[in-house]
Parts: sequence; structure tokens; C-alpha cells
Amino acid sequence: MTYLGEAKSLPHLFQLSCQTWGLKVAMRIPHGKTRRDISFTQLYKDVHAMAGAVRSYGLVRGDALCLFSENCYEWALLDWACQTLGIILVPVYPTLPADQAKYIADDCRAKLFVSGSQPHHERIDGVIHIQKILLKGEPDALLERSKTTDWPQADWEAEIAKATLADVATIIYTSGTTGNPKGAVLTHEAFVSLVTNVRSQLPIDEHDTFLSWLPMAHVYERFAGLVLPTSVGATVVYAGSLATLANDLQEAQPTIMLAVPRFLESMRERILDSTKKMPPIRRRLFEMALAQGTTKLRGGFAPLSGLLDKLVGEKIRARTGGKLKFFVSGGAAMPLHVYEFFGAFGLKVLQGYGLTETCAATSFNPPTDNHPDTVGIPLDGLQVRIAADGEILIKGPSVMRGYHNLPDATREAIDPEGWFHTGDVGKFVGKHLKITDRKKDILVLENGKNVAPQPIESKLRESRYIAEVVLLGDGQSYVGALVVPDLDHVGAYVKEQGMKVDDPSHLLDHEPVRALIKGEIDKVNKVLADYEKIKRYELISARFSVETGELTPSLKVKRKVVMERQSEAIKRLFKQG
Repeated sequence: MTYLGEAKSLPHLFQLSCQTWGLKVAMRIPHGKTRRDISFTQLYKDVHAMAGAVRSYGLVRGDALCLFSENCYEWALLDWACQTLGIILVPVYPTLPADQAKYIADDCRAKLFVSGSQPHHERIDGVIHIQKILLKGEPDALLERSKTTDWPQADWEAEIAKATLADVATIIYTSGTTGNPKGAVLTHEAFVSLVTNVRSQLPIDEHDTFLSWLPMAHVYERFAGLVLPTSVGATVVYAGSLATLANDLQEAQPTIMLAVPRFLESMRERILDSTKKMPPIRRRLFEMALAQGTTKLRGGFAPLSGLLDKLVGEKIRARTGGKLKFFVSGGAAMPLHVYEFFGAFGLKVLQGYGLTETCAATSFNPPTDNHPDTVGIPLDGLQVRIAADGEILIKGPSVMRGYHNLPDATREAIDPEGWFHTGDVGKFVGKHLKITDRKKDILVLENGKNVAPQPIESKLRESRYIAEVVLLGDGQSYVGALVVPDLDHVGAYVKEQGMKVDDPSHLLDHEPVRALIKGEIDKVNKVLADYEKIKRYELISARFSVETGELTPSLKVKRKVVMERQSEAIKRLFKQG
């Protein structure tokens, strides 16, 4: 389609898409126990109505509006409505506590704060003092007002025509592993240029179906799960919730699904756990199919792979709806064993790379040139280079304008030549980009040796008995680890060994459990250089989560928070003697 190159702004791209695709299904949304189809024509009408409702609150071009909500059709309506009005939509992660939501609303000077549900509204009521309203569910909610606001379509489309590529589309606050979040200012050009560049390298079109389930407050889902499919005429199906995701997958039959490694790892574990309940013959067939499929994926001789794929592989693919062309994995490093597991059953996983500051996508592996140990090939229109110290630098139209209200942080992140300093360390393997660690996370030992913790942590998390791990050792004589065991799998192991534990919280006190974890650490230590080896470890029972503050909304570990909360364990880890 050539119309994409004609888009003068993000709302203009939306307008062109709706005019081009007309009665084709744009979105499929939960409606009671069924789903309702929304055509591009209907989507255009609904966005017009929502724009009228937003305008009725007195917001004008350049004002900011905060949206504090879980994913839903109305989230998309409000986003597109704001774009057509020149209003800057600022998403607030639905899991954030009230004080962080207040910080964001204050920092962007929002004129209106929209909550997606009554619980979200109650969380910020009395904390945020600007104009507040519910998105839906109440008689005076924004959605209900959109049904009664009469605003001439010609006047609305005149507003669309005013938008330019240089206008600010959104401010997305980075989750930040330290300190307050920073607001990345992204322009219409960032989104529009990415649509064009991604389409030139990824085979997606109007025949595709996306399943939307990752937080739309994150730039990854916002771009790749809303803007991109809408622009190419694809259909977006909204998942009901995380609890219904397994059924949603089979019902929606997506051709493309955005994912994060933790989700794929969890899906792999559920499949493996389910095989334990199979009769011995079926379990053996599964094991053979996995082995033959992995051998074939690696380019080896697998004469039984075709037959076993018919018997086993098709059933595994049916769990994803049976039509999936590929997963796109982003947000964190994807372990190789996860790629190989799904690949063994004919499910392709394409790993990509991007940051909030680069409007999600910087590079990804195309289906025809997939190197799973890399984050793929940089997109057309972007420049990517490696600095002398190994840091990945990015330059191009999709890079943020800067951090809102933070000129010093902006100058630190974007140098005078326009290169954005990502903080990630990497290298090129041919034309594919490979990330090796985070610059600020690298441990410098007492002897001057540098240890990159992320690859080691990823390797340790491959164990079904380890839920999370944080390596430490900066300024120390050796590397230590804080290990959060997976209590479900550890508990199952304990039962298999015939041991009785009355209270699961006491599992970590048992020597066999410590021996089990030590064995998993020893396996990884065998492939590490001597100075990288984990010499001591401490087991901690508290699971990391967004709600308790150890994880960012994009599920990255906040090392500073963990170190503060586990200070006593760290003292034991590096005790003298």
C-alpha cells in the first residue's frame, strides 16, 4: 500500500487507514460472553464521538491527558481521539500506586485524568486533584458523554488536518530501575516513520490478526499492537484478561502475537507440566517430538520429525489457535531454550529490540533471517552503531525528542550529534545486533575484572527451580547471587523425593532444597570463566513483582530496590572469611 507514505501525521495515518479499509473488521472486542466486530468505518465514527467528548472538557491542542486503565477498546478510542485533537495522551501503567500516578500527572501538567475503572479511580481519589473522570462504566463516564456530544465531522476533520509530523503524540514515562520515571517525548513522526520501516522488513498485511494483551500503557503494545496493525488493515482482537488468555488464543486464532520472554517461558512450563500427567506412551511421543524437532531446527538429521509433528506438533500449535505465523518477543532477552522449544513444534519466535525512547522498535529478526541469539537487523531509516566502550547508540526519526522537563537528562541521553545512548552494551554479528548487558549493571570486581550479569542471570533462570536471580559483586572479590526459588517447582521436587514440608514458606530451610539450588548454580558455573563463577548465594523467599516494587511494569528487575530490601542477605553474601 502506498498510502502510508502520504501520511502527514499520526491522525492522518489513522484517517487514511479507515478510508482505505472501510467495512473490514478493525477490532474484535469482548461483549458479554461473545465478541463484537468493529469495522474501520465504525472505528472512525467511534473515535469522532470520543474526540467530541474530550473536547467538551475544555482541552485544547497541546494539553496533556493521563489515562490510567487496563487494556480495552475504549483505551484505543481515547488514544486515537487525542491524536486527532492534538492532545498529548500520557499513559499511566495500571499497576502503579497512587503516588507514582500523581508524580506523572504533576510532571506532565495533565488537564484531565481518566481512570479505566472504579478501583483505579478510588486508588487516586484524594491524591490527584485535577479534573478526574471515568473512562466507562458510569452514567457520567467519558464513553457515555461521547454518545451524546454533537460535534460536526467537518470540524473534527479540520483538526486532523492541522496535525504535523513534528507534533508531540505522547509522553511515555519510562518505568525506570532507579529514581523517578522519566517522560520520553515521542512525536507523530516517530510512529509514522516506524510503521513504514517495519512494514518494509516484516511480512504483515490486512490478512493478519493480532491478539492484544500486553499493557497498552507500554510503548511496545501501543505501537506494535495498536498503531501498526491499524495502519496495515489488520484485525486487533482484545483478550478478556490474563485469566482468559489461553482461551482467547484459541478463539482469536491470531497470526501474530506480541510476547515477552516471561510469558513464553511460562507457556513452555505449562506445556511441560501437562505432559507429566499424560499416559506413558503419549509422554514418550512428546519427548521424541521435542527431540526430533529440536534436531531439525538446528539443521540436524531428524527422519521422524514429520510424522511426530503430525502426532504432537499440531496439538501444540492448536493451543495458539493453529494459525500463528510467529511470536514477536521483546522487552527482555529471550533464552535460547525458549526459542528452541517453540521452534521444535513449528512455532517461530522472532526476537526484537527497542526502548521507550526509540518508540519501541529498533531492530528485529525477520522470519527469513532469524538469528535467535541476536535482537535482529536494525530497521531501515535508523542508524545503529557501537561506541568505543561497547554502548549501543541509535539515531533516526523514531528517537524521542527528549525527556520532559529534564534538560540535563536529555543532554546526557542524546549527544550533540543526535545519537541516543541506550545504556545497553552490544556488538554486531554480521548485520545482526547482539546485546550483551546493561552498561550500568556490569560488575567491576576488586581485581578489576568486568562481569556482565545479565547473560549469567538468564542462564540461571532457565532452571525450572529458579524464579529470579540477581548477581552482585561490584567492588567485591567474587560474584554472589540472590536467588528466588520457584516454590511451586521446588515443592513438587520435595514431594517427589518423599519429603514432608508442612509449611511451604519453610522450604528454603531444608538442606535438600539448598543442595538442589546449588546444583543448578554449579551447572552454570561450569561454563563460566573462573572470575565469573558464583562463589556464594543467598535464598530469598519473597517473589519479585510490580506491585511490591522489585519489578518495573515492563518486568525488569529494579536492582537498587532489591539491594535496599535485601541488605541483610547481601551482608551475609559478602561476609569476610
